[in-house]
Amino acid sequence: MNVLLDYLPEFRDGFLGTLAITASSALLALVLGVLIAGFRVSPIPPLRAFGTAWVTVLRNTPLTLLFLVAFFVVPQILFQGASPYVLATLALGFYTSSFVCEAVRSGISTVPLGQAEAARSLGMTFSQTLRLIVLPQATRTVIPPLSSIFIALTKNSAIAGAFSVTELFNVSKLLNDRGYPIAWIFLWIALAYLVITFAISGLFRLLERRLGVAR
Repeated sequence: MNVLLDYLPEFRDGFLGTLAITASSALLALVLGVLIAGFRVSPIPPLRAFGTAWVTVLRNTPLTLLFLVAFFVVPQILFQGASPYVLATLALGFYTSSFVCEAVRSGISTVPLGQAEAARSLGMTFSQTLRLIVLPQATRTVIPPLSSIFIALTKNSAIAGAFSVTELFNVSKLLNDRGYPIAWIFLWIALAYLVITFAISGLFRLLERRLGVAR
């Protein structure tokens, strides 16, 4: 208990840092994932090819390698002077977007084809059909896999601690360097991650129940 009480501000900052990078990365992944899923089911071949390439490359690239690219390549080309938090968010968000894309695409495939055909017969464009007809119905199917994806994102955020981002894993390195027993440090860190993952799981269970009533 002493290690927690003596370094409570550090644990608090690490916990809030993990929450922040998880939330920002999840938002980025959700936006990109839905957009790329739309590309993958688009009637335009170049967009489908781009979506397929996006998912194939990111899903098969180690996350640590993406962090290295984000921190040592991206600043030289695009975002000079970007903070470690922003670069870590980009790496996590882009990586997770490929999994969100596949979850959304699988949800889209559960919507009967006749729904889209009926929308087109009414003169609706592809984007209107996707936004107003298909995605609202696919959401019910997509919620469960998204829960697992965002829980995995929370745990993946620990890699950001190795790149000078203030989060829970970074705090564990700090305290370990100061000579505290590693077992007790990891115990408190693990409990903090459990709090976050249980909160995410509870939120998605609530969404499932609310959407289940609307069926």
